[in-house]
This record gives sequence, structure tokens and C-alpha cells, in this order.
Amino acid sequence: MSSVLRGPMAVVAAAGIAISAIGAAISRSPESLGVWTGQGWETWWRREAFPRNWNGRATLAHHVTWRQGARGLDWGELELRGGSEAWRTRLIVVRVDPGVMDLSLEAAFTRSRGWTIADADSTVALALDAGQFRHSLPWGWVVSKGEELLQPEYAPFAGAVVVDSSGALRIVAPYDVAAERERGAAREAFQSYPMLLQGGIVPTELMEPGNGVDLEHRDARLALGTLGDGKLIIALTRFDALGASLGRVPLGLTTPEMAAIMGGLGCGDALLLDGGISSQLMLRTASQARRSWAGTRSVPLGLIGRSKLVRP
Repeated sequence: MSSVLRGPMAVVAAAGIAISAIGAAISRSPESLGVWTGQGWETWWRREAFPRNWNGRATLAHHVTWRQGARGLDWGELELRGGSEAWRTRLIVVRVDPGVMDLSLEAAFTRSRGWTIADADSTVALALDAGQFRHSLPWGWVVSKGEELLQPEYAPFAGAVVVDSSGALRIVAPYDVAAERERGAAREAFQSYPMLLQGGIVPTELMEPGNGVDLEHRDARLALGTLGDGKLIIALTRFDALGASLGRVPLGLTTPEMAAIMGGLGCGDALLLDGGISSQLMLRTASQARRSWAGTRSVPLGLIGRSKLVRP
């Protein structure tokens, strides 16, 4: 990873305080997720009834009250209740129309430096960290402005996000990455892992332990998914037990729970991005005010969006 913006020991200390504060809640409902409806908590997912097929089961999406953002995006927030340290989690959801918003990568690693959402200038309406990272480089395939900067890595759980020349965004399944590269149609592309949904189906590796994915680890999460109408969903979680001041503490959901989040939001395909202390998101509201959920370190690759100009 690249340079740390704030000392990791401070994060560890804050995490220790947070864990102590939620000690009494550790045993609460560890196998379910609930959402605050305004009238009370509604349980919408249980692990013992973990659906593999989320098609037609957007059980969480109707709880989002969408707020208009910059042209091409809407956003909203939900309060979630889960088990263990996720007993209070804030979910920030952004819905993006790639037909109205131009998406591109910020390849900071080519300039031998890191990137954060603070680097996004006043023309940027959306910014987040992209992919997974290995030391100072992105993991796997990177294409920026039609130029391949890094070759793909081929792994069972690693899909790719591809923006083509028309601006449309697709999530490519692991077994299709090689063919996608051969097609040469990517204007922007990056890889990440693991896949959370493929065609609305949770991959087998997230259903049972022992398949190469840690199903019990809890962390702050960031994911990207696609809807049937071509729009995309970005979902970020924040620890919410002790207020916004400790929101960056890397506590939260498991990978299967994040798959449920994306399925519940109506996504067909979804991919986990780098979470933990790297996860960060910025958006602009309809009034162009900046809303930010910062990480605690810089990353080598960012994804940004600019609202396209309205033609007369």
C-alpha cells in the first residue's frame, strides 16, 4: 500500500475502544441483518435462510430514500443492525447512471504516488477507491483511457469492472476476463475480488467455508454492482455505534453479508472492492456540496465520475 494518511496505531486504538464499547452486544443476533424503518427494526436477512438466488428479491432497496445528487447520481443512507461488531452499521448507497456520468480511473501509481478522495477536484462528482491493492500497485488488470497499464491476474474469484467506449459499465466474471481483454473494447478496466453476485446468484464459494474465501472476517466494506437498467450501485459501510467520529474504524460486515446487501439492493452482478481503512467515497449533492467518507490511507487507483455536459 502507499502512504498512510493517519497513523495506523490510532486506528487500532480507536478500534480497541469501539470493541470495548460494544462488548455487551457481541452475542446479539449474529446470524441476521436488520434495517431501521423509522418505526422499528425489520430483519430482512437470516443466515440460516441465506438465499443463493437474489433475482426478484430486492428486499432492501425499497427502504432507501433516494436524495438527488449531481447530475447522473442519487444517494441514500440506511441504518443496519447485524451481529458482533456490526450491531450498528451505516450503509451509504450511491446509484449512478453511466449514460449521464463519465467514469474514468485515476492511475496514481503511474505517477509513483497515492490517491485519496481529497485529490478529486471541483469537476468530480463521484470518487472512490477502485480494486484491490498489492503494496504500491493495483492488483491485476488496469486499463486507463484505452491503454493497458497492467496485465490481468487470473484467479477463481477475481472479476473485472469494464467501461467501454460508449461509457457503459459491466462487471465481467472471472472466467471471462481473458476473452474481454482479447476483445480490446475496454476504455477503462480494473480487477477486484471476490465476486459477490453473478447474474443475481451468490457464488458457491460464499455459501460454504473452505473454498478460499474467509466467510467470518468482519471489516468496513465497499462494493460495486450493476442493475438491470444499466445503472450501477456503490455501497459503503461505516461502523455506526459511536457516531461519525469513529466511522473509519474497520469493523463491520462479513463477505456473505455484503453479498446479501448487494442482492438486497437489486444488483445482478457485484464485486467487492478494497475495504478496511482503504475504503473511501465522495459524492456531490444536487447543490454541488461535497459529502465525503474518508479512508485512512492513500491508494494507487481511484474511480471517478464527472457529470456529462447537457447538450442544447
